[in-house]
Amino acid sequence: MTRNKLDQPVTSVKGIGEETSVILAEMGIQSVRDLIHYFPFRYEDYEIRDLADVKHDEKVTVEGKVHSEPSLAFYGRKKSRLTFRLLVGNYLITVVGFNRQYLKSKLSIQQSVTVTGKWDKNRQTISLQEIFFGPIEQQNEVEPVYSVRGKITVKSMRRYIKNALNDFGEWIEEDFPTTLRQKYKLLSKKEALKIIHNPKDRNQLKQARRRFVYEEFLLFQLKMQALRKFNREQSRGIVLLPDKERLNTFIESLPFPLTGAQKRVVQEILHDMESPYRMNRLLQGDVGSGKTVVSAIAMYASFLSGYQAALMVPTEILAEQHADSLSELFENTSVNVALLTSSVKGKRRKELLTRLENGEIDIVVGTHALIQDDVQFHRLGLVITDEQHRFGVEQRRVLRDKGESPDVLFMTATPIPRTLAITAFGEMDVSIIDEMPAGRKQIETYWAKPSMIERVLQFIQKEVQKGRQAYVICPLIEESEKLDVQNAIDVHSMLTHYFKGSFKIGLMHGRLTSDEKDEVMRAFSVNEIQVLVSTTVVEVGVNVPNATVMVIYDAERFGLSQLHQLRGRVGRGQEQSYCILLADPKSETGQERMKIMTETNDGFVLSEKDLELRGPGDFFGKKQSGVPEFKIADMVHDYRALEVARQDAYELVHSSVFWESEEYEKLRDVIISSGIINGDKLD
Repeated sequence: MTRNKLDQPVTSVKGIGEETSVILAEMGIQSVRDLIHYFPFRYEDYEIRDLADVKHDEKVTVEGKVHSEPSLAFYGRKKSRLTFRLLVGNYLITVVGFNRQYLKSKLSIQQSVTVTGKWDKNRQTISLQEIFFGPIEQQNEVEPVYSVRGKITVKSMRRYIKNALNDFGEWIEEDFPTTLRQKYKLLSKKEALKIIHNPKDRNQLKQARRRFVYEEFLLFQLKMQALRKFNREQSRGIVLLPDKERLNTFIESLPFPLTGAQKRVVQEILHDMESPYRMNRLLQGDVGSGKTVVSAIAMYASFLSGYQAALMVPTEILAEQHADSLSELFENTSVNVALLTSSVKGKRRKELLTRLENGEIDIVVGTHALIQDDVQFHRLGLVITDEQHRFGVEQRRVLRDKGESPDVLFMTATPIPRTLAITAFGEMDVSIIDEMPAGRKQIETYWAKPSMIERVLQFIQKEVQKGRQAYVICPLIEESEKLDVQNAIDVHSMLTHYFKGSFKIGLMHGRLTSDEKDEVMRAFSVNEIQVLVSTTVVEVGVNVPNATVMVIYDAERFGLSQLHQLRGRVGRGQEQSYCILLADPKSETGQERMKIMTETNDGFVLSEKDLELRGPGDFFGKKQSGVPEFKIADMVHDYRALEVARQDAYELVHSSVFWESEEYEKLRDVIISSGIINGDKLD
């Protein structure tokens, strides 16, 4: 078989020598194939636009005639400012260029020029970035911009790729099934590659992008759906068949009726538990949406089927609160609930472990103490992990392995946008509680400037005098020279001085030990501390129904989802609660975030906005989030294509045609080469 010329070293391309090839290799480009698949990260737009449609500070390209002699002013060492007037249609604007003195001799009155730069609408001025003499006809409307390094410039990168496509373009093979290409009217790979690197206009670029966006999403989703399919087929789980009558009696005995969303999610979970496959489900629900009750119903179903359940949570105090609320819910049943944390020691611990192994304990709630070697279950049927992203993959696996293929339910109060959930958790089933219990009071959110701190403190005082409590959140522990941010220690001192001992002010931050943090939180939860100054360590968990005020310093430094999580620490009791955002954001994005926070309490709306404003990278705060890096596709803007690709991938991996037909061979190879399955499984 003839070796594909695209696999030749990059030095085969005209203009690329040994020195350049070393720099390209550092960029991950070693072969001709790598080079032509090195996509632009953005495009320069040279489309001529009417200034009436251009927003302030937007980049624009205009064509016009020079209307005044250019003037040149020098300031500082080797610094100059060139200005000239330009007649653009009915507009007479000023063009300003820095350190462009060479242009003075090249510009003359009535000369046609095309200028690109940033438009200052107020001053009717363009800050010059690029200039072409004469009209722009010979210039493409859009030009690719590549990420480059060393001596390689964007222009030279354009030249190398152009040469590669000219000399090796005929070797580009189509590796996408004709059926799918025809279904969505997608360009061929050869055509799409040529356009992506050298589009004539926006419309052409759109078509090429469509091809690669769908391809990237489909290949990723195929791996996800195959992983899910084969995991399911190999993970024969426990079939849990609870007594439906007793389960319904328990649900009816709950102190409040289930919301429609809770009922739907309970059905999804019970359906999984009754199936012969192991459940692998993510349960998402905003703070206060009632995930605990749903998990309690699942645990009771496990108990009625003769199995034990384990609930793992990130902190001791949260474990205690869960154990207390579950004991209350199961008060009129024969369910035994136990608490296992690192505080349970000696004889008590030994006794508890014996009872757990003998099957006398039906539900155990604990921290990572649950995954220690000496913890043995009698018959573990259900594993629930709360705030699952707080635990490593390995920790979650150890707990799961303590049973023989138990059902697994992950819970999170971090509303994850649907696009992100189906990408990062594509191998899981996702359930969403998107409805709040009736009668729950909305938290009132206000945005205040730091200069209004006196009024905010008076408001805290008024609430505390009514017997309520308040959180005050700061982004950093101690001063940083780089960031002008209020820190927890300073704020604690300031509040102590301001309130002059009229009530107790606590301090909590990440430098405290786990025991110290637990002690502070305990004191706050029983109202021994009235105002708690803290960094974001209070973000998850702890239920203090008496806390009605949440003040967040430098709120513009947090993402929307994190602000929403912090806000969710209040509003857990019967009283009206308030969240005050102290912020003076300079950027439009920062101001937009503050506005959105005051307008909605819906975590899913906020999470979608957060994704738009910040991008998927920082959403989870950790790089181990499992969100893939796509070359061209963007999960936020291309979410419709993501949904389509997911549906197509699901149908493909569940059809015999996909696994047998020659047409899909290359797509199958992607799954096999990723190691999700091996080829012999297909025989």
